[in-house]
Amino acid sequence: MLEIRNLVVKIADEDKQILNGLNLTVNDGEVAAIMGPNGSGKSTLSYVIAGKEDYEVLDGEILLNGENVLEMEADQRAAAGIFLAFQYPLEIPGVATMTFLKAAMNAQRKARGEDELLTPDFIKAVNSAADKLGIAKDMLRRPLNVGFSGGEKKRMEILQMALLSPSMCILDETDSGLDIDALRIVAEGVNALRAKNRSFLVITHYQRLLDHIVPDTVHVMSNGRIVKTGGKELALELEKSGYASYGEAA
Repeated sequence: MLEIRNLVVKIADEDKQILNGLNLTVNDGEVAAIMGPNGSGKSTLSYVIAGKEDYEVLDGEILLNGENVLEMEADQRAAAGIFLAFQYPLEIPGVATMTFLKAAMNAQRKARGEDELLTPDFIKAVNSAADKLGIAKDMLRRPLNVGFSGGEKKRMEILQMALLSPSMCILDETDSGLDIDALRIVAEGVNALRAKNRSFLVITHYQRLLDHIVPDTVHVMSNGRIVKTGGKELALELEKSGYASYGEAA
């Protein structure tokens, strides 16, 4: 379970405060969506949970299964079960996709005190997950994300999520830049990973993603805090009325 208490965050080396006493709980097995206008702090929240630098936490806690992840480095948070799918996945020329995937999987296995995967077992796991996500074998032979379309980059991140099997999955506007077919494939990959011991925090502007990844709860974020929480019908309300009234509430 993820529990965020009174989280106050600013940009490091600046006076600009982004999160203003944010509180949020995501239970085991829950799919929680966060919606809100540009500049409300949605992406900042995802970065701070995952341990991205450039932010300073002034107050609050982020608890994963009762343990404060703010005391961990980014790699330790990943090993503890946090996974962040970026809005704009980076291209990494010179790093083969398969090399990257194997290094990531074995690093987490080592952190958990498990043996490294043997090459045949690794290839079998990757091929199985790639087939389910419609990832062509030639994508696996390229440098990581280099020359990939927006949809291919997002599918590659869902592949990483499937292989690393995290307990807390954060999707930062994963629908950004996707056409209808790519959105459906990515959503099917996410839905296939839903489980009682795995939670999702889905950050999005638009309700269309939530047609495919149906949330248990929807949170509205404005001015760095959660201002309303409801069921999946709240996303439909936002699609019709927009965020203006929530800005006033914040």
